[in-house]
Amino acid sequence: MARRPRKRSPAAEHVPLDVAALTRGWARTETGAGGREWMVRSVGGAEKAYRCPGCQQLIRPGLAHLVVWPADHLFGEQAGLGDRRHWHTPCWRGRSGRA
Repeated sequence: MARRPRKRSPAAEHVPLDVAALTRGWARTETGAGGREWMVRSVGGAEKAYRCPGCQQLIRPGLAHLVVWPADHLFGEQAGLGDRRHWHTPCWRGRSGRA
């Protein structure tokens, strides 16, 4: 017979909510240079390598990164392969300072 989980004591320390962990994998909207809006989704890792448009280096399989596509794309998250780009997270964050 299964045991019932113990109830937490009201005096127990509060565990803060990790919003970043909860929203990982959800698309969010970000505004880039020139006011263009982008949909950005965190990916825990992919099965194949992609080339980051920011640094032109490979994103190794299994490495967490971002998938980015124009927010005004007709198909939303199902944007065509030509519109989606896989970026290293630091490259995406630093894109506005790049020449």
